[in-house]
Amino acid sequence: MRRSTPRLAGTALVLVVGLAVAGCSSKSSDDTGSSASSTGGTAALSIQPLVQIDNKGAEVKVDNSGTPANPAGDASAKCDPVTIAMAGALTGPNAALGINILNGATLAIDAHNAAAPDCQVAIKQFDTEGDPQKATQVAPTIVGDASIIGLLGPAFSGETKAVGPVFNQAGLLSLTASATNPDLTKNGWTNFFRGLANDAVQGPSVAAYMVNTLKYEKVCVVQDDSDYGVGLAEQITSGLGDAADSSCNAKVKTGDKQFDAAVQQVKDAEPDAVFYAGYYAEGAPFASQLKESGVTAAFVSADGTNDPQFVKQAGNAAKDAYLSCPCGPAPDQFATDYQAKFSTAPGVYSVEAYDLATIMLLGIDSGVKDRAGLIDWVKNYDGDGLARHYKWESTGELASALIWIYQVK
Repeated sequence: MRRSTPRLAGTALVLVVGLAVAGCSSKSSDDTGSSASSTGGTAALSIQPLVQIDNKGAEVKVDNSGTPANPAGDASAKCDPVTIAMAGALTGPNAALGINILNGATLAIDAHNAAAPDCQVAIKQFDTEGDPQKATQVAPTIVGDASIIGLLGPAFSGETKAVGPVFNQAGLLSLTASATNPDLTKNGWTNFFRGLANDAVQGPSVAAYMVNTLKYEKVCVVQDDSDYGVGLAEQITSGLGDAADSSCNAKVKTGDKQFDAAVQQVKDAEPDAVFYAGYYAEGAPFASQLKESGVTAAFVSADGTNDPQFVKQAGNAAKDAYLSCPCGPAPDQFATDYQAKFSTAPGVYSVEAYDLATIMLLGIDSGVKDRAGLIDWVKNYDGDGLARHYKWESTGELASALIWIYQVK
């Protein structure tokens, strides 16, 4: 059965790709307060959407026919005060990714609460720094808070793997806007749902785009040691086939800032492109050092790097980089509302977080009062959001999800 959901009035929030913005935002690096780096000024650079692709790397036209659900609901909902939690990196080297999620969810919750005075929903934030060990320290606090009936998160794949069993045992909905490691839905967790495509979709799709559209014949795949980076690199390498050059498939460590060995491997191989599987905290200095060493290969990466902080930190080394994401560009009205509230543009996963928070809010408005009820609501949900249509398979994966390609210009 397809559940009907309240709809946004008018067309203000219809996806407008022409005005959409980088990694779910149109934010230039200058918006983050960046100054020119050692590789040059970046004020004119931003991450811009190019094309939505299928698993063969071919363009898929954007379908704007659906009307996204409205977090305000029908404004007549009544409920006891209830809480949604958000868990992810809010401080640390990759904090921008978690903040993007928190802000997107907050925008939805504020819209809901303003429209429904008799059903007030709070959001509690839990900072994991994206670190699995720190996530295990905060997970008991989350499950021990009886007011929390649903969780947006965890945000990163490694921390999700570490604390997934805790949330599953507690029967607490874990609805992630960003954790993309494919193995997360193979653990038998009945409470876990992913709100975007996983890397078993992203990897082959991006690999096919590099080979079939960009015509790269030789690619170096460089990965960090996170669960996300390892899983993504495996998928990319497999998808590239003969185009993947094993002589320069380098590995780096999370937290590293100097990449002399990996840079030399790439330089010696003289590839058409370098694919980096990891987060922007390491991806930005790696891209800078490649450029400084004279490497002219194209730089390609995915959602962990797809943030204005990559442009800010990499400087002009980010120019022309291709960055994929299972996330879609932000509609212009969403971007306007987000900018007005947070004094910054939305970033990667902001739209997904808004959509997933909206789904939980609609469940609460429908009369869901407890954790089991919210899991059941999501399990049976079928409706449009700003980013895509949301309907889940029994595994917790979306029934249908595509990938976007962006470029720094």
